[in-house]
Amino acid sequence: MFRAEDSMRRRTVAILVGGGPAPGINGVIRSITIEAVNSGLRVIGIYDGFKWLARGDSSRTTELHTENVSRIHFLGGSILRTSRDNPTETPAKMEATVRALTQLEVDYLITIGGDDTAYSSQRLHELVGVQIQIAHVPKTIDNDLPLPGDMPTFGYETARHVGAEIVRTLMEDAQTTNRWYYVVSMGRKTGHLALGIGKAAGATLTIIGEEFRNRKISFTTVCDMLETSAIKRMAMGRPYGVAVLAEGILDRIDKNELMRVADLDYDAHGNIRFSEIDLGRMLKNEVSRRMKERGIPATLVAKDIGYELRCASPIPFDREYVQDLGYAAVRYLLNGGSGAIVAINRGKVIPLSFQDLAEEGSGRLRIRQVDVDSDSYKVARQYMVRLEPSDFSEVKSTARLALIGKLSRDEFEKRFRYLVNDPPVKPETDAESGGSSETASPPASA
Repeated sequence: MFRAEDSMRRRTVAILVGGGPAPGINGVIRSITIEAVNSGLRVIGIYDGFKWLARGDSSRTTELHTENVSRIHFLGGSILRTSRDNPTETPAKMEATVRALTQLEVDYLITIGGDDTAYSSQRLHELVGVQIQIAHVPKTIDNDLPLPGDMPTFGYETARHVGAEIVRTLMEDAQTTNRWYYVVSMGRKTGHLALGIGKAAGATLTIIGEEFRNRKISFTTVCDMLETSAIKRMAMGRPYGVAVLAEGILDRIDKNELMRVADLDYDAHGNIRFSEIDLGRMLKNEVSRRMKERGIPATLVAKDIGYELRCASPIPFDREYVQDLGYAAVRYLLNGGSGAIVAINRGKVIPLSFQDLAEEGSGRLRIRQVDVDSDSYKVARQYMVRLEPSDFSEVKSTARLALIGKLSRDEFEKRFRYLVNDPPVKPETDAESGGSSETASPPASA
């Protein structure tokens, strides 16, 4: 929709990318550019997210044309790069951002990012009103935004695909060398990616934060789950396996406990940098210590995957999906829309206003967590090797596990029976934060 005062110039749409990389970003940029150019618009790409805009710098841009974006949808990464800079930190940064966009004569702004970038876009929309129309394209390999129809966020399917292939090869190595791998997957607030990888690859077990049902847990609990899975596998004649763990487990461990074992670093949006806490190594060291002390042979290896997934070349699902999203964002803005996230539901464009998706109070987007009561999750659990109520229903079964774990039957039951609870946390009378008598405070990350 053209205003009379703009009739002498081409209107401009700007594109920026915020947050971590995800497969498909370049496909969104391509789709936006081609549809905008075909609609008579000028397109500029802003480098490094809000980084330079928040400093009032309008020079870090490039003009985009159909010929220089037509094949970029096959590429991982982002031709516009990305950053986690937060323009909402101060009023001065917000004012500088508006000033830079005004200098660039931006009429439409399309942001590509996760919940933090969406929040920045929402605040910017509230500040500029009708001066600049804003749309947001949701992106995160964590798959944690509440999109309609259970649609994934773009990038998730590719990350799951690549992650499952990595875990598949680790499972072959585990079987070949009789060792365990502890694979920590990205997923700050949710376990979608870890569960998707573990289920698709057929991992021995997957541990996600949601299974603890909003309860705080201790480091000891996670170690107990890993140790007993290994013991149960030994009872099956298979002294090897792969456990996939969502990094968001760290969000369930009491922050005071984390502060005792790791220096907590925060990003520009106030989130703890979980990638700086070596969860896999901490778990490996503690479970190894336990088993060594009791004379149980085991080789454990910690492996983080996440950075390997974020800039992978997108699979066809994501290449197709992001083309729809980019096109939808342009059409939404040209039809007069502003202040919404663009989603696709059953082939139709669904603009979702920032306000409708925001949490009451914080104003940030609601988080979509794994539904641990769903049939899909229950199926995943059926194929994991964990302690089950049946392991304690017969004396013979418990005694065999205890024998392999070099414990008496009573010790084994006292120490581990709580793991069959839902959620798998100790009773309130058992001082969860203190851990079991066997387990000391977690070792510092090496």
